[in-house]
Amino acid sequence: MKTDQKPSAVLFDLDGTLIDTAPDFIRCLNQLRQLHNLEPLAAEQIRPSVSNGARAMIRVGFGLEPEHDGYVEKHTAFLDLYEAGVAVETTLFEGMDSLLESLEARGIPWGIVTNKPVRFAEPLVQALGLAQRCATLICPDHVSERKPHPEPLFLACQRIGAAPEQAVYVGDHERDIEAGRNAGMRTIAVRYGYIEQPHTVDLWQADIIADTVSDLAKLLQ
Repeated sequence: MKTDQKPSAVLFDLDGTLIDTAPDFIRCLNQLRQLHNLEPLAAEQIRPSVSNGARAMIRVGFGLEPEHDGYVEKHTAFLDLYEAGVAVETTLFEGMDSLLESLEARGIPWGIVTNKPVRFAEPLVQALGLAQRCATLICPDHVSERKPHPEPLFLACQRIGAAPEQAVYVGDHERDIEAGRNAGMRTIAVRYGYIEQPHTVDLWQADIIADTVSDLAKLLQ
């Protein structure tokens, strides 16, 4: 990924790529389990599924799918718990703030493109002090198609004034890499994110893989 050509923009997925939201997902799921008189699950049982959102949390926590009785009630309750505490334990991944500062110092705009609804993403980005720093935040609410469709990435580039073919998209899920490819962007898959089977990252057809935030920072130099 190192190249003499400065990227026109760097776009990040949110959960599992830019920020570590897993602690709050784990806290809320175990809080909901406690309300149903169930023992808490170990963090390592929950963490790999965080990037798949609330539906995955209800699957992990209660073994329920959307068509099952009780799913809607638990899904709604989980989202309410999460909305009430989106940034209690959530932080930027270690080393990410320095990476962002480096991009900012070099005049490279960065933004966020996420499948997280705006009702959660906006207050979370605000709470972490990123709202004034990121050039754009694109959520499913802003588009008609969500990732892996390229529409969210095209909109982000449009708002930033960046050429997609000169931009980079960074993500921790196969749909992120697919979306980036669909948009004609260079892609970086991060293996430090919430990945159920880390070895499968090699099959995502990303332009390059970063195992750590430090690796990612070097690639974006």
